[in-house]
Amino acid sequence: MKIIWSLSLIFSLFNSVFVFASPVKHLCRPDQKDALLELMSEFHFNTGMNYTDCCSWDGISCDDNTGMVIELDFNSSSLWDSRLSGPLRSNSSLFRLQHLESLDLSWNDISGVLPDSIGNLKYLRVLSLAGCDFDGKIPSSLRNLSYLTDLDLSYNDFTGELPDSIGYLKHLVVLNLLGCNMFGKIPSSIGNLSHLTDLDLSANGFTGELPDSMGHLNRLIMLQLWANNLSGKFPHVILNMSELTTIYLYLNQFQGMLPSNMSSLSKLVSFDMSGNSFHGSVPSSLFMIPSLTELGLGENHFTGAPEIENISSPSKFERLSLGDNNFNGPIPRSISKLVGLVSLNLALWNTGRAKVDFNIFLHLKSLETLDLSSLNTRSMVDLSIFSHHMSLNVLDLSGINVKIRSSLHLPSTIEHLYLSSCNISEFPKFLQNQTGLRYLDISANRIEGQVPEWLWSLPALWYVNISHNSFSGFEGSADVIQKSMISILDISSNNFQDLPLLPKSLLNFFGSEIGFSGEIPTALCEMVDLHTLVLSNNNFTGSIPRCFENFNASISVLHLQNNSLSGILPEESIGVALISVNVGRNHFSGGLPKSLTNCTFLEFLNVEDNNFNDTFPLWLRFLPNLQILVLRSNQFNGPISSPGNSLSFPNMRIFDISENRFTGVLPSDYFVGWDAMSSYNEMNYTIISRFEGDIPESIGLLKGLIVLNMSNNAFTGRIPSSLANLSNLQSLDLSHNGLSGEIPTVLVKLTFLSRVNFSYNMLEGPIPQGTQIQSQNSSAFAENPKLCGAPLQVTCDRKEEEEATKQEEEEEDEAFSWIAAAVAYVPGVFCGLTIGHILASY
Repeated sequence: MKIIWSLSLIFSLFNSVFVFASPVKHLCRPDQKDALLELMSEFHFNTGMNYTDCCSWDGISCDDNTGMVIELDFNSSSLWDSRLSGPLRSNSSLFRLQHLESLDLSWNDISGVLPDSIGNLKYLRVLSLAGCDFDGKIPSSLRNLSYLTDLDLSYNDFTGELPDSIGYLKHLVVLNLLGCNMFGKIPSSIGNLSHLTDLDLSANGFTGELPDSMGHLNRLIMLQLWANNLSGKFPHVILNMSELTTIYLYLNQFQGMLPSNMSSLSKLVSFDMSGNSFHGSVPSSLFMIPSLTELGLGENHFTGAPEIENISSPSKFERLSLGDNNFNGPIPRSISKLVGLVSLNLALWNTGRAKVDFNIFLHLKSLETLDLSSLNTRSMVDLSIFSHHMSLNVLDLSGINVKIRSSLHLPSTIEHLYLSSCNISEFPKFLQNQTGLRYLDISANRIEGQVPEWLWSLPALWYVNISHNSFSGFEGSADVIQKSMISILDISSNNFQDLPLLPKSLLNFFGSEIGFSGEIPTALCEMVDLHTLVLSNNNFTGSIPRCFENFNASISVLHLQNNSLSGILPEESIGVALISVNVGRNHFSGGLPKSLTNCTFLEFLNVEDNNFNDTFPLWLRFLPNLQILVLRSNQFNGPISSPGNSLSFPNMRIFDISENRFTGVLPSDYFVGWDAMSSYNEMNYTIISRFEGDIPESIGLLKGLIVLNMSNNAFTGRIPSSLANLSNLQSLDLSHNGLSGEIPTVLVKLTFLSRVNFSYNMLEGPIPQGTQIQSQNSSAFAENPKLCGAPLQVTCDRKEEEEATKQEEEEEDEAFSWIAAAVAYVPGVFCGLTIGHILASY
């Protein structure tokens, strides 16, 4: 016993010596603490912890042996109440923390370009900069972070293409570039990231097909590419990724048929390719994947009937979206076996006006979302079918005749109820008990009388659409209505006599096509947080109330078109938050209010068909977001001066100043700065007003144009060959001018051109033959006495044809020179913009 006690004592002493001999945990090194304090100062953040060990600060971890900071978690959502704010400079003290292995600055207000210095943190394994405000290009120096396993740059404002250097990060497991504003093709170097399990490139502008190299990513578990401009057939490289559980391809431009061997994706759980252009039948192999529980096929062009009966585990299936396709015939009764369904969308199923047995939905008691809108059926659905769906949150029966029993009670869980175009003739009384209702749409029915007072008392109601009915007013006291918490209200196309008092909580109000008359009621001004006001297509008279200044800090949409309003547009009514202004087709006069120059968010301005009498508002040219400017049919007058600045109207897409009194020559450099029309992203439409002189050659820079109408002017000289650079052009109207010379043969290169009009000019020579130009009706070339060739009944002699061939060669050279001019010019603009922004950021 004494021996055992002695051994125990020796063991205890040995253990104590071992403990005291262990290395002591290092405190934060002074140089690391100084770097952290300077970093806080750079971002205007005061920790109040200057005198404590920085390794004990929230969000900071140090190496136990060296005291070096190895983890910095300044994610605003998990750290302090305030946020880091300011630019991350290339000489930031952050880059003195050379031993960082994990850096998280997510969801802060960090602006400017992500500096190349980020590549100096060579030990980083985790880098998360999500939800900051970085812009510019993703730095190629990221290639130096060879230990990186997790990279999250989502929700930033980067520009440009994903750099090839991304392929150097060969240890990446997670890559998240969601919502980064990137474009171009996905680089083939992404196939080098063979360890990737999670790839998210969604909500960008990526184009083209997926690179074949992605077939090497055979460890991928999650692939998210939704909301891009990706195209081509279904990417067969995906079929090599046998570990995939999630594929999101929705909202792209894929087309063609799905491959028949979808069952190779044997671990697939969630597959969504809605919002593409796939067609043909849905392969049965897709439904046979045993692990599949979520399938989105909506908004495509699939035909036939999907083989839902082949679903391997019907009771486990949770989400099925088949809506907005070309499916036809009866709705499969096998849907009733999917008893675990949480979400079902069968919208726009073409039943061929056949009857639908809505009882097949009785068994789907787990449903939270059901969309049966526009089924094209003669059947009437009894709403009581859904009385026992106790989890139902969203119900859309728009476009179906519904039966509403007087004893109807729907689950209180319903928050979204859409009964538009359901042939309802009375206001549904059961709504009085829907205390959880937030969204209500009963538009386009046959409901008459007054809107009941109890509607305004529903505690959760936020959105109400009662448009396109025959309502005559609101029932009950103004006090109850004005105290309602409704935010969005649409009463358009009803039979109200006067504009009623409205809830003061309204953020968006739509009251068009009702027949309101008299002056605009000043009671509207009590809605001081109003964002959208639409009173178009009524009979309002008088001027805009001065009290509109009450909400000029919040109003973003102001539409008053098609009334009989008069006077001037008051400066006070123009709020700095305006995005869209439409006061067209009234009787306004004077000039445009100069306060519009403060509307830096303005995208749409339409003042057509009024009596505005002023010179061209050149001062609008500096509004950075203005895309649509319509001044037509007024009395704007005088010459249009040269913008004098290549940054004028940088985002202009629609420009209509026709039917005014402008005079003089259209400046030759007028289109040079219109970069938005030089892109290929959007449909654009341009109309020019009453001008004389030559059509500027610079118009060839507007490569995004779809429709170009320069008719009814006094243009003279030749048709510029630079028009051949407008490769997206579909319609060209140069009629009713004084143009001379021949129609440029290089215009045959405009392969999308389907409509032309050269009539009423002084053109001569042969019409370009064997082209879409020649295929036009002869009226498109009328009143040009010296034109010859089909489709006109005037033949050309051999000499004219030889001269036309010679002209074609000269025009090709000339068009090429304009392509070179565009290439030479545009990089200079982008360079100037980029340098200017970098300098401003510092």
